[in-house]
Amino acid sequence: MAGIAGAKPLIGLDPAGGSEGRLYRRVVKALIAELQSGMYAVGERMPAERDIATAMGVSRPVVREAMLAMEVLGLVEARLGAGTFVIRLPGDIDREPEFTVSPFELIEARLLIEGEAAALAARHITDEELHRLEHLVAAIALENADARGEENADEAFHMTIARAGRNSAIVRTVEQLWTLRSTSPECRLLLEQARTANVKPVVAEHRAILAALQRRDPAAARAAMHAHLDAVLQHLLFAVEEQAVAAARRSVAATRARFLRPGAGE
Repeated sequence: MAGIAGAKPLIGLDPAGGSEGRLYRRVVKALIAELQSGMYAVGERMPAERDIATAMGVSRPVVREAMLAMEVLGLVEARLGAGTFVIRLPGDIDREPEFTVSPFELIEARLLIEGEAAALAARHITDEELHRLEHLVAAIALENADARGEENADEAFHMTIARAGRNSAIVRTVEQLWTLRSTSPECRLLLEQARTANVKPVVAEHRAILAALQRRDPAAARAAMHAHLDAVLQHLLFAVEEQAVAAARRSVAATRARFLRPGAGE
């Protein structure tokens, strides 16, 4: 696999076998091997995610998840507007990384399960539950308007849909997915970064799900849930990058303004 132009070569990956959810783990192991080989020193900046993706032949979301796992392991640190830096080298006492559930795996599972939960709910949902969902959509908007707002209404919205399907196994599965969302270190780190980047539940996407349920249309409910969770994935994976770019632009603008002030540099 070709290295990054103008940068240290990266270890390539054999693309054969494994889903993207598993592939990020292989990226982590490859990056750890590079750190162990002495390719990067403590304090040195790692290549950009897009360059790692190109060199290793994987998608940028996979690299984003791998870097989150590296942060959880305490090996690298993402610095707003500057990049990702090595803060510790793996030593002999480091064990094989213990992977939990990655953000990609979680959203993939939610797509599969919550999409079908929405379709099932469209067949069984009551007027009372629809009325509750209307209130929860309004509550999501209120939480979004509060800088310190949590995402309790968002979780309640999805759990109401799961319960509306009248299948206790689905309810317990969706509950577990939401528990993993807050307990998996990689998922929790990405959610914290997304909140810092002001990424919040999109009210219009929840209204689209509600509209499909109000029509009692299983196919439309499934499609609306899939569209929502696809959007969630994109927002989560790229929000931090966009925030970093914006911060870098603000820093450049501030520096330019400082040096262009009358009398500056005299």
